[in-house]
Amino acid sequence: MTPAEQSYGTPHADERTMALRVVRPAATVPAAAEPAPAPAPAGSGRDRYLDLLRAVALVRVVIFHLFGWAWLTVVFPSMGVMFALAGSLMARSLARPAWSVIRSRVRRLLPPMWAFAAVVVPMVFLLGWKPVREEGVWWFLKLGCYLLPVGTPPFPWENGSEGGWLETSWAEQAIGPLWYIRAYLWFVLASPLLLKAFRKLPWVTLLAPLGLTAVIGTGLVTVPGAAGEGLVDFAVFGSCWILGFAHHDGLLRTVPRYLAVSLAAMLMAFALWWGAHHLTEEGWNLDEIPLAQATWSLGFCMILLQYAPSWRTLPPRLAGWDTLVTLANNRAVTIYLWHNMLLMATFPLIDLLWDVPWVGDHLGTYIERADNALALIVVWPLIGLAILAVGWVEDLAAGRRPRLWPNGTARARS
Repeated sequence: MTPAEQSYGTPHADERTMALRVVRPAATVPAAAEPAPAPAPAGSGRDRYLDLLRAVALVRVVIFHLFGWAWLTVVFPSMGVMFALAGSLMARSLARPAWSVIRSRVRRLLPPMWAFAAVVVPMVFLLGWKPVREEGVWWFLKLGCYLLPVGTPPFPWENGSEGGWLETSWAEQAIGPLWYIRAYLWFVLASPLLLKAFRKLPWVTLLAPLGLTAVIGTGLVTVPGAAGEGLVDFAVFGSCWILGFAHHDGLLRTVPRYLAVSLAAMLMAFALWWGAHHLTEEGWNLDEIPLAQATWSLGFCMILLQYAPSWRTLPPRLAGWDTLVTLANNRAVTIYLWHNMLLMATFPLIDLLWDVPWVGDHLGTYIERADNALALIVVWPLIGLAILAVGWVEDLAAGRRPRLWPNGTARARS
């Protein structure tokens, strides 16, 4: 789906195929039965079930990048889920002329990224990043990916100095996840052709990316450089994107549920078997095992969409989260782009507790042991500040009136 898409939402969320865990700088110490929710009428603009999935995916991305728990990639494959939801919305949008849809998606994607780049790019240069002489003019051309992310924007693997507020890997952690923006753009550009192929040969088109992943994602055939990385990501999540087409077109509803679930279970069982034989240093991190990621995500998303309800409103047990779900969907691009920078900012703030009289002397041990948990608490207010500061760029990109805190309350009052 497109950033800042639909009547009030932007369905982005994620993470690098290599988990970019935030690491502390060395210098710091760190019911009763409820009525079924009303179904959304056919053709309505919002499906709160899908909105809920996006919000959960965003939260999972933040938690994963903070704690680096590899098993989270198995429990909830956020990127696969988000690409599947995006594919469904893209199929719906392509009822309009393809060029106008692509232009709209790109327009909504770029300004939030430009706002992010306007901050981080000057920072990496001020902290010592310099052109690579051996690459010549090509090095400068690659900087254009900060304007049009047809490739992953370049960044220094080490930047700054030890002992500062930002550890030397801050640029990798902050800029590395922009792979998702590049992958999303590739899917948007390819969607008109992919959708035509899907509607002619649905099952072949759906499963073809798995075959491509088996070839280039396992090392059987290696495509060097950034183009190879982009092609692997395109293959790994291609089936999820096309599954979104199947969800939109109703193909999943034509498949008996037992058959769809059985196929999904076989895909997921294969993913676990393959992953068990290709574990990385991080263990069960499917982001580092392309074929396992592709098959697990497809099976997982197939079950989520096969059993998908269609909610006009969240069910009563979840109604209390309605405004936060709405806010997350409205500012998903902002949250995704800035969350790693904000996670890194939490640790210097937590370290200030050591300077508070009595607190540092009596609670210092607890602060040190619980620094990641404290960071998870502190990061959400920081994300809120980022939404207030730059989130309105998403509205401008979508051609809407800028809003500071679009959580749906104003819409509900009106």
